[in-house]
Amino acid sequence: MVFKRLLGALGVGGPSVDTVLDDGPVRPGGPLSGEVHLEGGSADCEIEQIILELVARVEAEHGDEEHEGVIAFDRITVGGGFRLAEGERRDVPFTVALPWETPITELHGQSLGVILGVRTELAVAGAKDKGDLDPLRVAPLPAQEAVLEALGQLGFGFKSADLELGHIHGTGQALPFYQEIELSPAPQYAHAVNEVEVTFLATPGGMEVVLEADKRGGLFSEGHDAVNRFTVSHEGVEHLDWNTEVDSWVRRMVEHHGGYAADHVGPHPPHQGHGFHHDDSHGGHHRSGPSTGAVVAGAAAGVAVGVAGGFVAAEVIDEVFDDDDEEEEED
Repeated sequence: MVFKRLLGALGVGGPSVDTVLDDGPVRPGGPLSGEVHLEGGSADCEIEQIILELVARVEAEHGDEEHEGVIAFDRITVGGGFRLAEGERRDVPFTVALPWETPITELHGQSLGVILGVRTELAVAGAKDKGDLDPLRVAPLPAQEAVLEALGQLGFGFKSADLELGHIHGTGQALPFYQEIELSPAPQYAHAVNEVEVTFLATPGGMEVVLEADKRGGLFSEGHDAVNRFTVSHEGVEHLDWNTEVDSWVRRMVEHHGGYAADHVGPHPPHQGHGFHHDDSHGGHHRSGPSTGAVVAGAAAGVAVGVAGGFVAAEVIDEVFDDDDEEEEED
């Protein structure tokens, strides 16, 4: 989908920008390619910079309140330093690398309800304006897909996926937020846990998998959260029995009486552990949809992408996208 907008802040008759991303989803750490199409306005102008900004809708918790907003998590300059003549059309191709921790938005083509976008910004004669806005589709890495497939085959059901503002202490997390994929328990674990949350923190050399279980209380004990962290290699994914491996993770987490445990899967050594807890931004209140009985089924689809500079109210972003959709239909 392409959104085209006149750069109003640069004045009537200013240049317009239209960014087209290559078809299909991309992967964390992989290349994102496309072209920025520029069209000169009613006068010549100097294009100082063309910047792509990656953005995500995230949730932030403050005490008992939860807010949604949009935050930028990467900015890449893909062009600039040239003069755009009146009425001139110019195409600027680009290929940039996504951050390894970029959240996944779909699995086997089905949306998980996570909202990411690419905003194109022009810097012209000292002024900046946010011009083009495009949804970003991200498919899982092979190791991520293997873990999710195993959970689905073990009987865990997809509930929801969201992005939480904050850091998971003790991990190598680089972005200012992390993704949580919430699952209803498989029948064999329903007596012990209410739900399970999965977080992936990928790097070039491997991936941390953080599992958290909301454990049920017993006759003489209260319910509590149990957290385990596993380090997985990107290599040899196809040679592992992931159902057995992931089932052992869940069993260990269910049987673990403390708050944290860590282990390593694959040929690379694990990261050094430093103890583990969640920052205050990672609370216990989550938005959950209905369980579907399979990780890949029933995820929300067709959600508009929102984008803005900094963390702003998500409702404002929805209004911006509604306006863009109407303009596109009129075209």
